[in-house]
Amino acid sequence: MVISFKPLRFLLVVLVACLPLRSLANPEVDSVQVQTEVAHEAAAVEGHHEGAHAEPTDVKSKIKAFVNHHVLDSHDFSLTQDDETGEAWGFSLPVILWDNGLHIFSSAKFHHGKEVAESNGNYYALNHHDGKIYRTDASGTITENEETGFPENVRPIDFSITKTVVSIFAAALLMLWLFSSLAKSYAKNGGIASGPGRIFEPIVLYVRDEIAIPNIGEKKYKNYMSYLLTIFFFVLFLNIFGLTPLGINATGNLTITFSLAFLTFLITNFTANKNYWGHIFWMPGVPKAMRIILAPIELLGIFIKPFSLMIRLYANIFAGHIVLMSIIGLMFIFKSWIGSSLSFGLSFLLSILEILVAFLQAYIFTMLSALYFGSAVEEHHHEEAHH
Repeated sequence: MVISFKPLRFLLVVLVACLPLRSLANPEVDSVQVQTEVAHEAAAVEGHHEGAHAEPTDVKSKIKAFVNHHVLDSHDFSLTQDDETGEAWGFSLPVILWDNGLHIFSSAKFHHGKEVAESNGNYYALNHHDGKIYRTDASGTITENEETGFPENVRPIDFSITKTVVSIFAAALLMLWLFSSLAKSYAKNGGIASGPGRIFEPIVLYVRDEIAIPNIGEKKYKNYMSYLLTIFFFVLFLNIFGLTPLGINATGNLTITFSLAFLTFLITNFTANKNYWGHIFWMPGVPKAMRIILAPIELLGIFIKPFSLMIRLYANIFAGHIVLMSIIGLMFIFKSWIGSSLSFGLSFLLSILEILVAFLQAYIFTMLSALYFGSAVEEHHHEEAHH
């Protein structure tokens, strides 16, 4: 295994170049005085179902609800909201459901989760806790299990275009435009890059020279370069989108990281040679009794490797969003120039760190994928044949 010690220098250069890309968004929280205990008790006795979905009234609860909503996927983009009137500005996304037939309508019917949407005689409501759509009655009642707390309503199959899906399409189109223009510039200028793709040419060369070749080898690295470049820039662009005020958290979604890790798992095992499988089921160089013990452990490692890829990317991005939004929310709790200034300064420094994390996680995911590919196609060593 060969691991380069140059990524720190690379990340530092990219960090300085991309600092202007980061925007700091203020959360939509109310700075009114905390409600009295009598108001809380009155809201709590309004009924089991209504109380379970009641809007938060105090500042801390609103901040917590906003942070939880920020890391969830959404069926619309809410750019800003008036707390007094409840009117929000943004744009809705299409809802596509399969529930005894196809149902297509705009998410504007939910009015940001406050109303029930009707489609072909069926009624659907948006659950505030998990952001999912459930079939309900005309009143929009969502019944929760008293023991588990999960909704008991029927949940239709959801093919909706959500914020995460939009960000995936945006990253794909951006990559297609950038690298197609880079390829065309090579053809026109005799192998010299020009245009916007010129900015990303050093990163492409870095992935090839510092990730693919050292971990896979000179002979077979070209077989995996297309995937490594795609996965690097795809994760990178999704991470960068998550730092914008749009509230996109694609790589902090376990489904997305699972899909990416599953692709690495498939490529690793379907392109592996005999030497790779021989090391797993009948490891050379160890006593035969130990081979029987090590075989199930090595077999389990086949699944642990992509699982670690999935959790590492998900946990780092998800935790970064939670911490950053929580620190920003402290400004509305302190309500003083000292506490708010400290919170703002800390959130600003953390935002810069999140830019570094965006590049670092893309690098780690790509590097580990290349490492797994390299182990799968590693040639048989002659000295092992004598054991």
